[in-house]
Amino acid sequence: MKPGVRVCVPSAAVLGLFCRGCLSRSRSWPGRSFSSLPRQMSRWNSQDTCSPPSPQENVRVLITGPFVYADVLDYKHLRELIVNNRITWLVHYSALLSAVGEANVALARKINITGLHNVLDLALENCLRLFVPSTIGAFGPSSPRDPAPDLCVQRPRTIYGVSKVHGELMGEYLHHKYGLDFRCLRYPGVISVNTPPGGGTTDYAVQIFHDALSTGHHECYLRPDTRLPMMHISDCHRATVEFMQAPECQLSLRTYNIAAMSFTPEEVAQEIRKHLPHLKVTYNPDTVRQTIADSWPVRFDDTNARRDWGWAPAFGLEELVSDMLRSIRDKRTNEGLPVS
Repeated sequence: MKPGVRVCVPSAAVLGLFCRGCLSRSRSWPGRSFSSLPRQMSRWNSQDTCSPPSPQENVRVLITGPFVYADVLDYKHLRELIVNNRITWLVHYSALLSAVGEANVALARKINITGLHNVLDLALENCLRLFVPSTIGAFGPSSPRDPAPDLCVQRPRTIYGVSKVHGELMGEYLHHKYGLDFRCLRYPGVISVNTPPGGGTTDYAVQIFHDALSTGHHECYLRPDTRLPMMHISDCHRATVEFMQAPECQLSLRTYNIAAMSFTPEEVAQEIRKHLPHLKVTYNPDTVRQTIADSWPVRFDDTNARRDWGWAPAFGLEELVSDMLRSIRDKRTNEGLPVS
């Protein structure tokens, strides 16, 4: 994923709550100046209540990661974007993923950790509600794997995982010390028709659909029995929006697991064969990615997310496979590409 940013301006009806409760504590923040705080004061409420936002307020969201309009390592430029666009929520997606990060640890450390600190400082300085995704990679071989709870031992063995645990803990620390409205979800493998594989360990679960419809053959870099948590992109988006909308008083944690399904390469291949019986899958495990996968949870326990803010997935394996095959078939047809 690239270290870029984009600015979105959804309506308050779509994303409708503002962070509150840390203005008084933020005055003791010892970092960069708070020159933009007067602009924010009218939005803040020192009482941690569940009252809904004013309908006249509009959420203005800055999303890092999707496009290269600015560098997350350029603090001054990011600050200008936030102030000039009157940003109220910051969603920080910019990161190098697991396998790519292992190939370039220095760059992963710079983007995943230095970039994060810029975002944390800017969120505090401008009293923003901050969302930073975490990952199944935040767990390690000493963590409970089936299922992995929200709170447990976390000793990841990738720079990606280490940086995500660092982000979880820094966000929680700044929430408790300064009142930062920090929110974090541990995403499983996210499957999307519009996002090509980007160096993640779970990316086979995207590529297999493209291969099934283009060549009818997929070579998998994981063992056929490697079970990992997965999620359709629509559920991922909805979970993020619902979590950001949830009143702060409903949250018992700052970081939650979210789950939808868990499957192996062979299980998803068998489900695809219900639609495309000719699909052939061969297995050639890659040592790096297989080792990473073997240290990750088999399933997520997302009991707290379901209880606190009502999380529930809409897609299981059957629905995911049907939707991915239909969407990729339509996309290839529209682009004039052959469909196997």
